[in-house]
Amino acid sequence: MGYEHNVDACFADRIGPGGIARAGFERLRAEAGDALGRLAALQGSGRMALFDLPATRADLPVLQAEAARFRADFDRVIVLGTGGSSLGAMALTAIGVPDGPELIFLDNFEPYGLDRALAGDLSRTGFIAISKSGGTAETVAQFLACIAAAEGRTGGRSMSRTFLCIAGPGDSPMRRIARTHAIPVMDHPPEIGGRYSVFTLVGMLPGLIGGYDVAALRAGAAEVLSQAIGDPRSPPVVGAALQVAAAQQRGIRASVLMPYESRLDQFSRWFCQLWAESLGKDGMGTLPVRALGPVDQHSQLQLYLEGPPDKLFTLILSDQRGQGPVISPQATGGDPALAYLAGHTLGDVAEAEGRATAATLIARGRPTRVIRIERVDEFTLGSLFMHFMVETILAAHLMAVDPFDQPAVEEGKKRTRDYLLQAQAERERDAG
Repeated sequence: MGYEHNVDACFADRIGPGGIARAGFERLRAEAGDALGRLAALQGSGRMALFDLPATRADLPVLQAEAARFRADFDRVIVLGTGGSSLGAMALTAIGVPDGPELIFLDNFEPYGLDRALAGDLSRTGFIAISKSGGTAETVAQFLACIAAAEGRTGGRSMSRTFLCIAGPGDSPMRRIARTHAIPVMDHPPEIGGRYSVFTLVGMLPGLIGGYDVAALRAGAAEVLSQAIGDPRSPPVVGAALQVAAAQQRGIRASVLMPYESRLDQFSRWFCQLWAESLGKDGMGTLPVRALGPVDQHSQLQLYLEGPPDKLFTLILSDQRGQGPVISPQATGGDPALAYLAGHTLGDVAEAEGRATAATLIARGRPTRVIRIERVDEFTLGSLFMHFMVETILAAHLMAVDPFDQPAVEEGKKRTRDYLLQAQAERERDAG
């Protein structure tokens, strides 16, 4: 696969009383393996479409043609969408320098970022608006604002050439807006939730526009899924059992994901939504924490080492040895305090720091698993996406919660609409 998965330093027989007992873990692992087998039996039935996507290639020609148009017509592409409508594509397009238009993700709804984006040259700017429901308040508002801003500033190009909408089938506000302005709409798969949608056109189209190998992304996912289904001791099954055992046995309340690779920082953001929104129900779940090495050695590591022992750590370490500039012995000026740096590359230093953090956490008895990758590319990223999707779905099974809904989030959306309607009514009353 695209990674190695080592959980030895999570168990009591390795790190002491802070670790989990293997017997309880094994019971959960067996249960998770059985659950995955039942889910795998649904492949091809349409009832577990997520597991069918990695092997799919039939949709790529249409997406490649649409991406080619965006690449030819635009210097910038603004992607409107929040949460699962953007985080997967953001993680994909963060792993390298895009070979195509600049991609701007307005994933966090606030006026400053939108004002800045719309202040640029819109004659060579394209827009993609994404919402599975077609009614996400933030995205609908951005969509309307961008249409208004683009009118008269597109260099004579029609709205149908400037905008593309991705929404679930059926009637929705975004589809009605698109119809009014003759904006084309592509279907968001209705059976796949936003936080699981990176392997759909939601992630594939921005990836193709940026020049990324999306077939390799799916291939990495397919390999992980194939092994997981065929091996009840595969990494995603082990990971799910590990997370739940840590919570049940040791009172673990937080799951820290800490890659030692800045190109995976956006991946950590994607993980946080996946884990929190899938598991945080009925009093269950653990808090996902996003950390980044080496920088968070200087901000969070003190708490991790000497704060409450209520966290499970997952470090993603990449082989960065030999990468980056070399620190020459001459540059150190002969200072003996800097002798340890002489002759090493910056990648050597970063790689050593990742190993040191893992060893220090383990020495302090903190349950720590290590995921090692050789390189950051589309295949590896696809592997990691699928690993954590399967791990999350199986952890939900072990916690007896539904990994695919988000009822509390929907309540917040309803309250937002109610507050805005109330404010509108107050304005109208004051005006009258």
